[in-house]
Order: sequence, then structure tokens, then C-alpha cells
Amino acid sequence: MRDLTNAKLIYAKGVLFVLAGLLAAVALLLQTPTPRTAALIAIAIWCFARAYYLAFYVIEHYVDPSFRFSGLWSVARYLWRPRAGG
Repeated sequence: MRDLTNAKLIYAKGVLFVLAGLLAAVALLLQTPTPRTAALIAIAIWCFARAYYLAFYVIEHYVDPSFRFSGLWSVARYLWRPRAGG
């Protein structure tokens, strides 16, 4: 599969991710409309966003500036590879 390079398609993909996330959160809130459910959804979103930031920005800029990740599988392979020096 080729890399997505069209800026409009990249933005559309981002919008679709946001819409899918909103639909999932709304569906959960409609199923169980409690403050606890809303708080857990918000915490999950925040934690996944921070993990994504860590996987791409923090590792590339502070841990290993020579490595460029192309996706989450690339991050997983990087983290599971043997390291020199233990």
C-alpha cells in the first residue's frame, strides 16, 4: 500500500477518525448515561492521545532521534527489538 500524500485526503482521514471516536463515545454514553461513563471515556481518550504522542514525538525527539516511525507497528517493532548493551 502506498503512503497517503494528498493533503485533502489526510485531513479527511483525520476528520473521519474524530467522527468515529465521537460516535463511539456518544453510543457508550447513550447506553450508560452516567458521569462515571463520561469520565472513563474522557480518561481513555486522554491516555491514548498521550501514548500516541509518546510513541511518535517523544521517542523520536528525545530517545532515538535517528529513528523515524511510520506507524504503530513500526513503534512496536522498535520497542521489541534487542538492544545493544542490555
